[in-house]
Amino acid sequence: MGYGKTVQDELREPARHLRKAIPAVYQGFGQLHEAALAPGAVDAKTKELIALAISVSKECDGCIAAHARGAVRNGATIEEGAEAIGVAIMMNGGPATVYGPRAFAAFQEFVRERDEPHG
Repeated sequence: MGYGKTVQDELREPARHLRKAIPAVYQGFGQLHEAALAPGAVDAKTKELIALAISVSKECDGCIAAHARGAVRNGATIEEGAEAIGVAIMMNGGPATVYGPRAFAAFQEFVRERDEPHG
């Protein structure tokens, strides 16, 4: 299992417990998430790539995994993911050179999963 799925698996159960404890907060965040990433003047793929770059700058492993997966699900290519991460490195410097490779590993993992023949 790769980086992205490992992070998502580690967070799944604790997040489930917290979501049960504060459902209104999670419901509100879910609505914000849905509204912010909905296609509009900027398409969903580009919004996910922006979120991926911000995730690197915020040094958030869970965010990296979620938005790498989201970008891939919206059709982002390896090259687009790499360039978005490159912008994060430019804006955040040294720490992004640590979280950027994590993001790229997760991104590549989700691309491989998307591109695997199912059958």
